[in-house]
Amino acid sequence: MTAYDHQRELDELQRLLKKAQQEAAANKRRTDDLVNAVYTAAYEAAKASGRGLAVKRPPVDKRRRKAEVALIHATDWQLGKKTVTYGIDTLAKRMDLFADKIVEITKIQRQDHPVREAVLMLGGDMVEGVGIYESQVYEIEAHLFEQLFECARIIEKLVRDLAQEFEHVRVVCEFGNHGRIGKYGVMPKGDNVDRMAYRIVQDRTKDIAHVTWQQSDNWYQHFAIGAYKVLLVHGDEIRTYSGTPLFGIIKRVSAWAAGVVPAFDDCYMGHWHNPISATIGNGNRVFITGSPESSNAYAAEHLAAQSRPSQRLHFIDPDKGRVTGEYVVWLD
Repeated sequence: MTAYDHQRELDELQRLLKKAQQEAAANKRRTDDLVNAVYTAAYEAAKASGRGLAVKRPPVDKRRRKAEVALIHATDWQLGKKTVTYGIDTLAKRMDLFADKIVEITKIQRQDHPVREAVLMLGGDMVEGVGIYESQVYEIEAHLFEQLFECARIIEKLVRDLAQEFEHVRVVCEFGNHGRIGKYGVMPKGDNVDRMAYRIVQDRTKDIAHVTWQQSDNWYQHFAIGAYKVLLVHGDEIRTYSGTPLFGIIKRVSAWAAGVVPAFDDCYMGHWHNPISATIGNGNRVFITGSPESSNAYAAEHLAAQSRPSQRLHFIDPDKGRVTGEYVVWLD
């Protein structure tokens, strides 16, 4: 091959590379435009609907007894999914029931000691999404805009309900795989409808001074309740297609505890739609929280499994850094 041929081949490769770069840039612009359009439309609609009911801060509990903290895990709402016994209206009613049960159980705890603070973990898959898999369009009752808008509305009501019962509310947010836009790997992982809903509610609850928020585009959230250190993940980090891989979950969380992420005591996740707790190698635990959905046809057909609708409520001793009370809150 002559020098001329080498140069011609090099020129062609440079042309193809430039073309690929231009196409990639155009695709990114289209992705950014889509994400911005979805977020902006839902945000403007949320603003137009007016703020939720005003929140009256609860009276200060002046007792000197050692206080505990309510740790609430709300996850895997799959809002927009339609089954024989589940839909948006069902979810809204079950979240109202969840809030009522949180208050009821907390009142029992308060007969012995103060519970001034609540930490609400939003664990992801709050929406069902569209286009996650081929037949999904036949299994939803709402498209992406309505999913986002309704999800934000129900989260906001839950936050406002809690803010009327606790002197301080922290909201910690993690996003799930169903919140992604398009199929896996097509668009950036951080462009996620769960995150959009969280941001909308954060903006809409700025009038509540005793509510604070934590969220990022990381695959996990790490936070502390006194001496109790928590790792919150969604759960899709452990890949399988054959039911809840308990051994794989224990193995992965134990590996994370070896120094892969900041030190934590217990790990909380959703994704698997079944309430489970298991002990990892160092004696700490992983808590898997259920879903409020019911009549999951895919799980029944392919996994021969169903679960009752539930979420999770714990109480934490911030001084000793451990869970003192564990509740799987049934919602059926």
